[in-house]
Amino acid sequence: MRNGKGIKAGLIAVLALLAACNRGDPGAPPRVEESAEVPVVTSRVVVPVKASLSDLEAELNREIPATLYSIDQQEKVCVPPARITVCLKHERPCKGEECRDVPCKVGRKNAAITPSMSCRIVGTVTRGPIRLSGNGDMIHLRMPVSGHVEARDVGRVLSESADADAEVRANIRLGMTPDWQPTAKVTIDYDWTKKPGIELLGRRFTFAGRADPELHKVIERLEASIPGHLRKLQPRAQLEQAWAKGFTSLELNAKNPPVWMRLTPKQLSYGGYHVNARDLVLRLELESGVETFVGNRPPDPIATPLPPSGRIDGPTGFRVIAPVIADYAQLEPVLEKALTRLAAKPIPVPAIGDVKAGFGPPTIYATEGGRLAIGLPIEAQSAKFGVPTKGKVWLTGVPWNEPSSPVVKVRDLQVAGSADRMAGNLVLAVAQSPAVIAEIETALTQNFANDLNKLKGKIDKALTAKRLGDFVMDVEMTGLSYGVVKPLGQGAYLPVEVTGHGALRWQPEIKEKK
Repeated sequence: MRNGKGIKAGLIAVLALLAACNRGDPGAPPRVEESAEVPVVTSRVVVPVKASLSDLEAELNREIPATLYSIDQQEKVCVPPARITVCLKHERPCKGEECRDVPCKVGRKNAAITPSMSCRIVGTVTRGPIRLSGNGDMIHLRMPVSGHVEARDVGRVLSESADADAEVRANIRLGMTPDWQPTAKVTIDYDWTKKPGIELLGRRFTFAGRADPELHKVIERLEASIPGHLRKLQPRAQLEQAWAKGFTSLELNAKNPPVWMRLTPKQLSYGGYHVNARDLVLRLELESGVETFVGNRPPDPIATPLPPSGRIDGPTGFRVIAPVIADYAQLEPVLEKALTRLAAKPIPVPAIGDVKAGFGPPTIYATEGGRLAIGLPIEAQSAKFGVPTKGKVWLTGVPWNEPSSPVVKVRDLQVAGSADRMAGNLVLAVAQSPAVIAEIETALTQNFANDLNKLKGKIDKALTAKRLGDFVMDVEMTGLSYGVVKPLGQGAYLPVEVTGHGALRWQPEIKEKK
């Protein structure tokens, strides 16, 4: 019995000595203050710049006069003389119809029986309303033309008048030069549905040959004026403003943490004109670099001049990589609560048995090697040996998540530093026990699904009806994908790519009159 009591007393003395030697912090792992570096991604938004066909129609009707041209000129030969052929004697005797094939010996061919008559041609050609319609990338123009022509003083005696009608038709295919100047390739034709002419002395005399050159001049004028009218309706200044306003930073999340998205335009692409009902839509695509920042609002990028139009390859889509960060200060009370619940009953420790343990507030931060440092204050007392021991054990673990999974876990939990000098320490044995390791892993498991849905909603809200000068941005986020979690100074960072589609529409702000 004495020997047994002596052995027990010796073990108690050793445990007490070890406890006294390890009451201090055995050395915390180095703290890493690395911040999130979110990669720059490329986003593309549609920029539909609308003009009204009705406005273009009104411009053309104002520019093209109602009277297209007038005629007032003297014609020396308005009505040519009437002529007949008279044969007094044929080369051989003949009768009736057979004389037609017998040459004339005595007579006159094409003898004038009436003199030529001069006249004064007076008339005007007017147009009706110009009408525009469209289909796909083509504008259709229709312009009715009518004329009134008079032949006055025919032979200084007669006067006649007549009306004429025509329809001018045009197909207009619009384009854009590299320096953002509208172009128009116009195919124009017309038909006289009723040619200009008059009936004189039982004969009809037309004047289309005189009217056509003048009508061609009107058509050429119409063709040349259309690009100018487009420049008035869709000035280059609109495009320059859309470009300049794209160099900005937009708030995605106000706090916990504050998140900003910075846009840097790269290219503006001409995507063609398209007629939609009564709207003439200039379709553009804006390609922009998108960066995400956590913390204070980043400075706006320096705006560059509007570049020449180019072609953007690839599908249109809006992308932003946004951070979801689990603050370590929020994880620490969760872990403390879990360990306190675990300590309500004795904790089985291999090679020692049941241990009654208590846990103080844990410390969590990022350390080297992409690991988390977890400091656990522990007070432990073995059921077999009654001497309590205290200390702080530092563990490190690797945060990880499955590909495309919002669930983040911690694995590979190890004692930080050298464990040899802590051998035999009861608090170390408690920290390494399967029960405590499992509880830490469970407590630090985070499912970011709800946070991600909230983030998506915040981005949707932040980028809906967002005014940028006279333009308004609308972005609808539709998809989520996840990157690989990484421990940073401010928290466990899970990069999330949110994708969708967006448009930047021209909508000048209506200013109230003072």
